[in-house]
This record gives sequence, C-alpha cells and structure tokens, in this order.
Amino acid sequence: MRSVAIAIFPGVQALDVAGPVDVFAEANAFVGADDGYTTTLLSTDAGVLRASNGMQLTADQTFDEGGTGHPGGGFHTALVAGGPTLPGSDPEARLTRWLADDAARCERYGSICTGAFALGHAGLLDERHVTTHWQNAPLLASRFPRARVELDRIHIRDGALVTSAGVTAGIDLSLALVAEDHGPAVALAVAKRLVVFAQRRGGQSQFSPYLSVPADETSPVAKVQAYVMEHIRESFSVAQLAAVAGMSARHFARVFVQLAELTPHEFVERARVDTARSLLESGDLALKAVAYESGFASAERMRIVFTRRLGVTPNEYRSSFRGVPVSA
Repeated sequence: MRSVAIAIFPGVQALDVAGPVDVFAEANAFVGADDGYTTTLLSTDAGVLRASNGMQLTADQTFDEGGTGHPGGGFHTALVAGGPTLPGSDPEARLTRWLADDAARCERYGSICTGAFALGHAGLLDERHVTTHWQNAPLLASRFPRARVELDRIHIRDGALVTSAGVTAGIDLSLALVAEDHGPAVALAVAKRLVVFAQRRGGQSQFSPYLSVPADETSPVAKVQAYVMEHIRESFSVAQLAAVAGMSARHFARVFVQLAELTPHEFVERARVDTARSLLESGDLALKAVAYESGFASAERMRIVFTRRLGVTPNEYRSSFRGVPVSA
C-alpha cells in the first residue's frame, strides 16, 4: 500500500483535502488490495478542526506522530493542503518543521494550491519549478524569489516535489500521481468515476477569467476593458482604446499598465482567448467561425495564440472538454 499524508490546519481549504482523498480512495477500487492507497490527515493537534468554509475535519495524527522517523510513519507521499490565510501569514511552526524534516524525506512530497507557501517557509521551493493558484502566484514569486514559479500550470513535478494550481487542481495532481503509480487506464477510470477530466489540457487560466479588472469599475481602464469585451470581434489600436478612455495614447498606455498590471495588447489577446474558449467549450462552431467571433484575424492566428498561451491547439482544447481522444 502507498501511504499518503495530507497536512491540514485550522482554516484549511476543504476541497484541497477532500479532492485528493477521494481520488486515492476511488483508485483502490481499480487496483489490487495490496497496491492501493491509505490516506492520513496530519495536524498540530489530533482531533477536529474547522476548514475555511466552516466544515469540520478530523486529524488522524499529529505531526509528531506522523514523522518519517516515527513508528508507523515513513509515508510514501506527503502533501500540504492550501488555505485562504496561507499567502498572507506564516504557517504554524510545527507544520513548517514537519515539512522540512519529515515530508521532504518521502518519495514524493508537495502542495495543493496555496500550500506552496508552507513549502516556501520550509525552504523547499528554492531553485524548483513550482505552481500555485494563479491569483497567488505573483506573491509566491515575490516572497520566495529563488522559486521558479510558473503562473499558468495545472500541476508540476520537479524531482520528488509536486505542486498544483488552485483548489480543484489538487484532483488533477492526484490523478497524475495515480497514473504514475498504476498507469493512465486506472487514472482514467477514477476520473470517470468522479466525473472529471483525466487530464485537463492547457493552463489553469482556461478555468478562470484571467482578466485583470480594476477595483474601481468606473475607472477609464475598466471602461476600456468593458468596451473590448462588448466589441471583441473588432480590431483595436492603442489610439482607439485611448479615445474610449478619454486620454492621450501615451498616458493611457501608462495608466492601463499601472492599474491592470498588463499592457492593452496583452489584455485584448487574453480577452480573445477567453471568448474563444467559451465558444469551444459550449458549441460546435467551425474553428474559422470561432476565430471570427473572438476577433482573431484567422483560424491560423487563433491556433498560434492558443498554442503559445495554453500549450494546446483550439481543436485539442475542444476535444478535452468533450472527453474524446485527440488524433495526432
């Protein structure tokens, strides 16, 4: 049996815990009795704690009981779940010590969502390729500058270290580990049982708006963003968008970057990709029609942008949402 430890704490994200636990539990139905998974929840104190959504979770063991050097310890895989408070505060000292002293000695160890911040405090991200929730990735890179943070990945394995993107991406990571242990057929069977994709294609941006919107919805930048989304078929120049904002082109470009944290061109391209994704997910429009409705100059241009941004072609993206194989 492969023993999996998941570190939890007060305020943990419940789905960061439940998703992986369900994947490993379902996998047991498709493998031999001696080749499955056991899952143990560890925390500073044994017993009940509250997740961020108010749900009660129960720790099976304390970190002291679950150390790799402790009888009954020696987990095969160790993961730390995320939580809304982790990016802005230091984790519990005992959690940090367990990650550094015990979890890192496992065959595989890592994080789900913002659990990457706990790994950072334990010194486990230095010079490693990692990911986290896309909204928190810039902060992770800032707080741990030696980490090689990749903003738009669902999950990453760098040696023994595994990290995943936001919340439900913990399911993707766990399915990848099951595929690693037992092959893709078992992972696919588990995914079908849970009614999820065995392998989501592209980056985590495909599952979020990924468009920076200023807090002040009446600002000139927000006005321009709304204009772009309402006229997505059109082509846009900086001068045209500046006119919508009532600014000079130079001043508009500077203000837009300050407030949106990306250039006007970058925003427009992301908006086009977001529109195309929605059309590919929900309908049967020809790729040429999808490109037109999204404002791309051609289906080929859309393919180039998709491949660069998401790592898949529009056709592969559509196929992944229908759960059918993509021909080479």
